Amino acid sequence: MKTVSILLALTGLALITGFTAWLGLGAVLHSLGSVGPFGFAALVAAQLASDVVMAVAWAVACPRIGLYRLLRARLVREGGTTCLPFSQLGGILMGMRATCFSATRRARTIAWPEAAAANVVDLTTEVIGQILFVLLGLLFLLDHRPDSSLAGPVTIGMALMTVAIIAFIWAQRGASGTVRRGIDLLGARIAGQWRGLLQDGFDSVQERLNGFYAQPWRIVGSSLIHFVSWIMAAGWAWLGYHLLGAEIGFGEAMAIEGVASGVVSVSFLVPAALGVQEAAYVTLGSLFGIDPHLSFSLSLLRRGRDLAIGVPVLLVWQALEIRHLRKPAAAAVPGAIA
Repeated sequence: MKTVSILLALTGLALITGFTAWLGLGAVLHSLGSVGPFGFAALVAAQLASDVVMAVAWAVACPRIGLYRLLRARLVREGGTTCLPFSQLGGILMGMRATCFSATRRARTIAWPEAAAANVVDLTTEVIGQILFVLLGLLFLLDHRPDSSLAGPVTIGMALMTVAIIAFIWAQRGASGTVRRGIDLLGARIAGQWRGLLQDGFDSVQERLNGFYAQPWRIVGSSLIHFVSWIMAAGWAWLGYHLLGAEIGFGEAMAIEGVASGVVSVSFLVPAALGVQEAAYVTLGSLFGIDPHLSFSLSLLRRGRDLAIGVPVLLVWQALEIRHLRKPAAAAVPGAIA
């Protein structure tokens, strides 16, 4: 999997380089410069506002953990996904780790099964909200460009995603017996000494997942709030295009961002969707008469925004992790202050 991720990342970088050469470096740099520092700051602030809304959605589904911790864990998860050369799985694992420990000493430490279950629930509700958003984007696309050749493939992709998310929820709610039988088989054949540990770990995660899903209205509410956050993403695209000098309506931004997010979501194996995101924006923007270099610049602004948020978040998280790892050593010394 690591080799595949590296190859896909290199392919994506090559595609971005090809786009830059095709569109002209000068035109791209000119459009990026037209945003200015205040415009870029506005784009970063708009994304942070969306992150807060997504953290609220998470807190609705998992209220016991706390909004601030969930916001921090979400920023770490997104930073790991967008700033580091991992597939989305790497960012998810980092988010689980960040959920366990608090930035304050008074807050409780969350066991990894609860952190893992909470991240799974948040990802589930986020994908549900995204499916609704992509479908809404498709409606706007068909309304503005009914002859678009992209509508069919994206519709099929969303149908497959819907089936996948239903199967994923079923696996969280009703597959415990199947998984336990698999663990038993694994333990009997090749890992007998680890069978009890695997069963206990899975049972702990399953118990917490069942607890979260025991309140379905929270899952529905979280999914709807995530849907709102995806609409805010369309607002970000609308603002970005206007700062770049492209005059488009909010409905057109909904169509572009909705369908683009659907295309990017099916490329989850590509680290940070390198190349895929750029191709989606250029193709969709061209359908609405937007110069390709402006759509390419919007994608670069999105990557710059992710770095501006993700890099400081990851640095702070690493500092907190180092402080946490030093606590046991300090506690072992008589008279040391933890």
